[in-house]
Amino acid sequence: MSFAMRWKHGNLRLILVGALFSIVMTTMFVLLMQGTSIKKVGLVVNGEEKHIKTRQTTLSALLEEQQIPVSEHDRISAMLDTELNHNDKFHIQHTIPVQLTADGKTETLYTVGKTVEQTLQDLGMEIGELDKLTPPAEEAVTEGSQIQIVRVHKVLEDQTETIPFETVKQDDPNLLKGKEQVVSEGVEGVLAKKIEKVYEDGELVAENVVDTKVAQESVTKVVALGTKNPVVVLSASSPNIDEVTKGDVKFGYKQILNNVTLTAYSVDVASTGKTSDHPQYGITFSGTKVSEGRTIAVDPKVIPIGWWVYIEGIGLRRAEDTGSAVKGNKIDVYFDNPDYAKRFGLKRGYKVYIIGKEKPVDN
Repeated sequence: MSFAMRWKHGNLRLILVGALFSIVMTTMFVLLMQGTSIKKVGLVVNGEEKHIKTRQTTLSALLEEQQIPVSEHDRISAMLDTELNHNDKFHIQHTIPVQLTADGKTETLYTVGKTVEQTLQDLGMEIGELDKLTPPAEEAVTEGSQIQIVRVHKVLEDQTETIPFETVKQDDPNLLKGKEQVVSEGVEGVLAKKIEKVYEDGELVAENVVDTKVAQESVTKVVALGTKNPVVVLSASSPNIDEVTKGDVKFGYKQILNNVTLTAYSVDVASTGKTSDHPQYGITFSGTKVSEGRTIAVDPKVIPIGWWVYIEGIGLRRAEDTGSAVKGNKIDVYFDNPDYAKRFGLKRGYKVYIIGKEKPVDN
């Protein structure tokens, strides 16, 4: 028997023990490696946390394993190809699309907010104290919710307007009736105003007067009126009592009316009581069609229908219309614009020259 055979025969037990030991150690190593590949990972999905044991190696594989869908708009605390380590924690928030209109544009954005207020905070959208928000801040949002922000700002502006001076008429027995003489000139005052202008998305929507004060007082005009002549009953044969030039127009007049009150009217229903489908819509008492710059309503007992007059500060006008409220020394001036007619208001102290049937011509 050779040396090798004798050695193998003598050490067979030792060889068997060594082989068995190697098998046991290999098995233990494999089991150890399998045990260390299991990782404990924390997932916080929409605020709910759970702990997971997994053998997956990346975050995307873990999410697929747990059947947690994610989109490009969802918010994940790590990249999807991040390798997993024991005790890692990942946060996932699913977003929903909302339509936001603000600052001149409308866009679709993705949010994790549950209410309108939370959505705006989540998107970093600031709301001014005066801004208008639709729907209300506390309303819940759902997929496709529409949110609108109207930017509101206010601006204060200083404005001035004139304060008309009053005209005081004083009878003067030394002047012929129909004549007048200025004793002292009037001076207009100045009214200072603070106007608050309200803008919504850059468009003016309101103006409010927040403060007024008189910057300069007006000075009353004093006029002496002649009382010598008796009242003249006007007719086509009435002679002119004098001749005057007003601007480029020179004319004779048969009578002067002092301290005349002016109002204004238009062709709308509020002024005439007639709608546009009425057969007399826009037709005056004299049968003419109303015309701005010509037509006035008068008391025919004072100014004959069809006669021309000259109103200080207004100009030449023709008596074509009447009105239930137009009595005595009162004239209603026609304007096309109903709003302007309303703003015209009531103006006193006007001087009116009664001319006659023929319209004066420019010099």
